[in-house]
Amino acid sequence: MTAEAGLAALWFAAALAALQLALAAIGIAQKRDDVMAAARPVAFVQGLLALVAMGCLIAVFLASDMSVKLVVDNSHSATPWLYKFAGAWGNHEGSMLLWVTILGLAGGAVALLERRLPTATLTATLGAQAAIALGFYAFLLFASNPFARQIPAAPEGNSLNPLLQDPGLAFHPPTLYIGYVGLSVAFSFAVGALVMRDVGPAFARAMRPWILGAWIFLTLGITAGSYWAYYELGWGGWWFWDPVENASLMPWLAATALLHSVTVLATRDGLRAWTVMLSVVAFSMSMIGTFLVRSGILTSVHAFAVDPTRGAFILALLALYIGGALALFALRVGTVRAGNTFEAVSREGALVANNLLLTVILALVLIGTLYPIVAAGFGVQLSVGPPFFDKTIGPIVLALVVFMAAGPVLRWRRDEGKVALRRLAVPAAIAAIVLALFAAFGGGIGFLPLCGLAFAAGLAAASVAPLWKRNLRRTPLFVYGMVVAHLGIAVSLAGMASDSAFTKETLVAAEIGKPYNVGPYTVTLDSIEPRVGSNWSALEARLSARRGGGDPLILHPQSRFFAEPVTVTSESAIATRLDGQLYTVLGQQDERGRWQLRLWWKPFVTLIWLGGALVALGGALSLLGRWWRERPKREEAE
Repeated sequence: MTAEAGLAALWFAAALAALQLALAAIGIAQKRDDVMAAARPVAFVQGLLALVAMGCLIAVFLASDMSVKLVVDNSHSATPWLYKFAGAWGNHEGSMLLWVTILGLAGGAVALLERRLPTATLTATLGAQAAIALGFYAFLLFASNPFARQIPAAPEGNSLNPLLQDPGLAFHPPTLYIGYVGLSVAFSFAVGALVMRDVGPAFARAMRPWILGAWIFLTLGITAGSYWAYYELGWGGWWFWDPVENASLMPWLAATALLHSVTVLATRDGLRAWTVMLSVVAFSMSMIGTFLVRSGILTSVHAFAVDPTRGAFILALLALYIGGALALFALRVGTVRAGNTFEAVSREGALVANNLLLTVILALVLIGTLYPIVAAGFGVQLSVGPPFFDKTIGPIVLALVVFMAAGPVLRWRRDEGKVALRRLAVPAAIAAIVLALFAAFGGGIGFLPLCGLAFAAGLAAASVAPLWKRNLRRTPLFVYGMVVAHLGIAVSLAGMASDSAFTKETLVAAEIGKPYNVGPYTVTLDSIEPRVGSNWSALEARLSARRGGGDPLILHPQSRFFAEPVTVTSESAIATRLDGQLYTVLGQQDERGRWQLRLWWKPFVTLIWLGGALVALGGALSLLGRWWRERPKREEAE
């Protein structure tokens, strides 16, 4: 009965979404405060019912209920409980239910917590959120029912994709989905403000926490996904420009631009139309990502669906929501006042340049992702890979770093160019010194990695510039957040450049007892032993790695075999030190009894993920700082 209870909760939630939309439309059209007020509790209960449905799906997975088709297709009684739990969303139907659950909870949170907007604007926002939810409820109920029964019940399930049987699955998708849904809330705020002709600083201040929260979770999700791919897939890389990786990067780029734009609108009453447009673009990117992953047009470890009918359904939703929002924007953009103006040399000017460069990067990623798909539709097979993205996006990123460094040291509204250059003298000097040192002693590293290291040093210095000559105890917390986030970008950029410039790789057919060199390490294959896990068996290598005269590091890379479904995976073994990582992968045995070993020495590669964590921490500090600063106003409004 658990599956039936979940399905019933899903139907009731869909009915409440329809009711919420109707109440919003009637209340606004008839200007009835009582009807508009009724939309709030409906939104809250709708979110609770969606949560009940998700809880029921998790329950049938944990119970290994083989009468539910989704469990049969994606679980096994011998699967560890963590992967049964996370497996509830490690598939198409479950991931979409998680999406709509977070969507419903977000709408309920807006209804419960938002008190700063006029009632009509908030009601229009809740109506837009209900319209989005209603489309996804329809998708689940009519095209992707997660509670469909298997008749007769199967004796056993097919198990979860072994590549997804990793603790990261319990963390990576939910964080990304919270980010995507946060962008849907920003989209709903923009639609509500357009409907009520209420685009202004109050609207921006209301939507800013949602954008910031979405951006934080997107950052965490992308960072975690990058590290998952790095250690789980055994390729030795942290980003592959896979179309599904790009599907999560594109919303982050749009959200980053939107976050800067909404800050200008909230604090300086500028960029009104641009902020609304970016709200539509950001949600469009999350919808396009959903379409790519679930349409069946991509083959990837990340991709879930292979049914083009589902893809057509999502494409229809994409056209309905985004097309409708763009039409509304076109109709109402004339009612959006220009807001305050500013000079080119100003903090707003730097933020506009920042946004334009982010938009160009977004466009290049979108073209590089979709062009091979479109070409394949015309019978032309081609691949757009790292060389295209690196050569086109790399120089733009460096230009973006310059404006990122300049922005915080510029004054609002208007600044003097010569004065601003003097403030940037120290970061520029540091960048020049680093550039000269690595050019002279870096061993002939490439141009982009060389510039990346120099620009990262300059950005790190510029990031802390807002704290110079300030009383640190009285500095607002959101200023620290900006500093930490920009410093995180510098740290990540340094890690990316170091990995590209200094990585050493050795591929050998290893014999027992024979040493092999990679970077500063000498690695010896000591033995190969069998291992047995809860639902897998493996051959495990024992590697001894020495650096100079130090004690040996012992690493145990594995080649794992899963019987359900039949899959062989490579489990890397990684030794992390302050100056980098030794990364090892065990391959197959050849006819002479030798074992394939792939060894990498990756100097300072961990800076990539440390920087991602700092960026998310900076966002969290900013969110907390804004919340604390606006607390008196909230208490007065209540």
